[in-house]
Amino acid sequence: MVIPSNTTVYVDADSCPVKEEVISLARTFGKKMVFVYSYAHTMSLPKDVETAIVDTSKEAADLYLLQSVNRGDVCVTQDHALASLLLVKGVIVLSPRGHVYKEEEMPAMLAWRHTSQKARRAGKKTRGPKKFTASDRAAFYHALYAVLEKIAKE
Repeated sequence: MVIPSNTTVYVDADSCPVKEEVISLARTFGKKMVFVYSYAHTMSLPKDVETAIVDTSKEAADLYLLQSVNRGDVCVTQDHALASLLLVKGVIVLSPRGHVYKEEEMPAMLAWRHTSQKARRAGKKTRGPKKFTASDRAAFYHALYAVLEKIAKE
């Protein structure tokens, strides 16, 4: 895939645990950053970080991201459904744990998500995500570095 040199790094920022890593690496590679979050969340971000503050409706940040991204942009999100839609648009999508999403894995991920949601609605307890660790943070840093380095070389 040929990636435009004006790649923007978008962050689904409401509950993103790797904001500092994104800022550091985007600065290192000279990439524009856009953090998208609900006005219900207060964030103090550096002046070079563009923000898009959306309302509190459930899908507001997702809709903003879907309307704003371009092919070759990078997005950090832990929302599998959003990731699947962004991938179709040619966006490189990473989870805060450093997983680079691939289109071919999305059907299984979305099916698992749907099954878990059905179980919860039926009153069953399901396991939530495991605790975010220092190794998750390091994995994210290395994954985003690799993505941005690859873009820089193209």
